[in-house]
Amino acid sequence: MKVLLIGAGGREHAILHAIYKSPRVDKIYVAPGNAGMRDMAELVDIGVMEFDQLVAFAREKAIDLAVCSQDDPLCAGIVDAFEEAGIRIFGTRKNAAIIEGSKAFSKNLMKKYAIPTASYEVFTDPDAACAYLEHESYPIVLKADGLALGKGVLICQDFEEAKAGVKEIMTDKKFGSAGNELVIEEFMTGREVSALAFCDGRHYKLMTSSQDHKRVGDGDTGLNTGGMGTFSPSPFFTDEIRDYCDKHIFQPTLDAMLAEGREFKGVLYFGLMLTADGPKVVEYNTRFGDPETQVVLPRMKTDIIDAFEACIDGKLEDLDLEFEDNAAVCVVLASKGYPLSYEKGFPISGFEHFDNVRDFCFHAGTRLAADGTVVTNGGRVLGITSKGASLREARDNAYRATDWISFANKYMRHDIGKAIDEASETR
Repeated sequence: MKVLLIGAGGREHAILHAIYKSPRVDKIYVAPGNAGMRDMAELVDIGVMEFDQLVAFAREKAIDLAVCSQDDPLCAGIVDAFEEAGIRIFGTRKNAAIIEGSKAFSKNLMKKYAIPTASYEVFTDPDAACAYLEHESYPIVLKADGLALGKGVLICQDFEEAKAGVKEIMTDKKFGSAGNELVIEEFMTGREVSALAFCDGRHYKLMTSSQDHKRVGDGDTGLNTGGMGTFSPSPFFTDEIRDYCDKHIFQPTLDAMLAEGREFKGVLYFGLMLTADGPKVVEYNTRFGDPETQVVLPRMKTDIIDAFEACIDGKLEDLDLEFEDNAAVCVVLASKGYPLSYEKGFPISGFEHFDNVRDFCFHAGTRLAADGTVVTNGGRVLGITSKGASLREARDNAYRATDWISFANKYMRHDIGKAIDEASETR
């Protein structure tokens, strides 16, 4: 089988590792890929939004299966483009990807079908939003409606901060057209847990749980980022909570999308808040999460190609989805200054220490320099993932592995997985 993987980040590198392990795969292309992928796949210089070129390439190379798990192309209709060309592709069609592409849509869907989430209002006029905020309790959450690279969410402590946030999102257009509509919702408290599920339109198979760290600084301080690290499984995602989510969130979401004529196939990411009133949905993503994928897929025992095809063919019920009985922790190595301003182009060394069995180095923001050296090329540069028999062992292994990598302006959080200790204390 020939596979075309579309994307270039740490998530795609983790997906590539899983595809590479499949005995069903003979050849892998990645478009556009990054510097860390070249040992497992042939890199193709086509951007993720260049649908015509991607389809033409897939035809030329007689690709058997394309795979896309990036929000922008999914929401823009890359799956529809491939399907219209008669090429099999794993991902979510445009009319279903709106569940991530529009927060207003997803919130209205949850309200209509009684799926637990924070109370909210949607605004298209900044003055009306500010008038509403004058009478609300704080803290409160502002969300740009559209895609904003995981950064279009502001937590405001008082009215003045919220008013400034409305200006930033809706008037100044810090997140571009994503801020044409604004969702204002109540601030929820509790543990955040991520749950990824393979979906075939009617059924889902839940992957192992994980927990992300979004703030840039130790102690969950500083700006929101795309994610500074994660661990799997989450000790807070108990059997009791899973049973509740199965009944009130997971299956009802798939049923709701089907009822709306938006059959959901692909990966559905459930961002959950475990509140005092029970689990509630914080957000949906129409793809593998990043960096959650870097701790989930290394623990997956089932052939990922079998999972992809079961979703496409509506046969997910027949799939035996298995994960290793262990744990994984990912620590993101970033460029100092991320997520604001940072320098690029620093040489990276230490890759030879990783075995891709227990310890993995997933490339996110890297590129090959003219002399063949791998250099930094983004805010989040690498995801260092290690497995272990327990969460604590996996965390120790991951932090040990971060020492193997060197580059100028290297930055990371030193408390990824701190909740592991807190979970132990409550038992």
